[in-house]
Amino acid sequence: MTYEETKLSVIIVNYNVKYFLEQCLYSVRAAVTGMDAEVFVVDNNSTDGSVEYLRPKFPEVVFIENKDNPGFAKANNQAIRQCTGEYVLLLNPDTVVGEESLRSLCFQMDEDPEIGAIGVKMFGLSKLFPNSPAFARYSLPYLDKEQTHKVEVLAGAFMLLRHEALDKVGLLDESFFMYGEDIDLSYRIVLGGYKNLYVPERILHYKGESTKHGDLR
Repeated sequence: MTYEETKLSVIIVNYNVKYFLEQCLYSVRAAVTGMDAEVFVVDNNSTDGSVEYLRPKFPEVVFIENKDNPGFAKANNQAIRQCTGEYVLLLNPDTVVGEESLRSLCFQMDEDPEIGAIGVKMFGLSKLFPNSPAFARYSLPYLDKEQTHKVEVLAGAFMLLRHEALDKVGLLDESFFMYGEDIDLSYRIVLGGYKNLYVPERILHYKGESTKHGDLR
C-alpha cells in the first residue's frame, strides 16, 4: 500500500500519566505545525480521567479508549491499523519532542528509502543503569552520540517507522506485554532488508515515568 495523503502518524499509548501526556501533546502539536500529520492517543483504561481531561484541550487528537489494559504492543497496533501516515512515530507519553525534530527526521526518511526506522538521543534509563548490557543496547554508550549510526536496536520510547516497512515485516508482537517488543521489531526491520538508524536529534525524555509501574526485569 502507498501512503500519499498523510506524512506522519504519531501514536502515544497512555496509562495514568495525563500531566506528562499533556506536555507531550503540546510539544507534538508544535512539532507537526504545517505538516500533514495525525495524532492518536490509545488510552489503556486509565483511572486518572486522562481522556476526559485531555480531549477538550486537544480536539485534533484521535482518542482510542480501551476498556482494559491490553499492553503496549497491542495498543500501538490498534492505532497503527487505523493510521494513514507514510511514517509512523511510536512515542512515549513521558517525552517532549523538539519543535523541528519530527520534520527533519521525516525529511531524512524521504531522502533514503532504505531506512526502516529511526531512533534518537534520549535521556533516561541508561543514566540509571550505566553498566547494564541490556540497557546499553538501547543507550549505545559506545557510539559517538553526535554521529548518525546504523544500529541493531531502537527503543520504543521514540521509534519513527516507515509504514511500508511495517506492512512488510508485521506489527508489534502482541505476546510482549511491555518490554521487548521494540527489540523484536527492530530485528525484523533489519531482516526485512531495511536499516535502523540512530540520529543525534535531541528529544527530552522524562525518565521512564510512563513505565515505572512495570517490572524492569
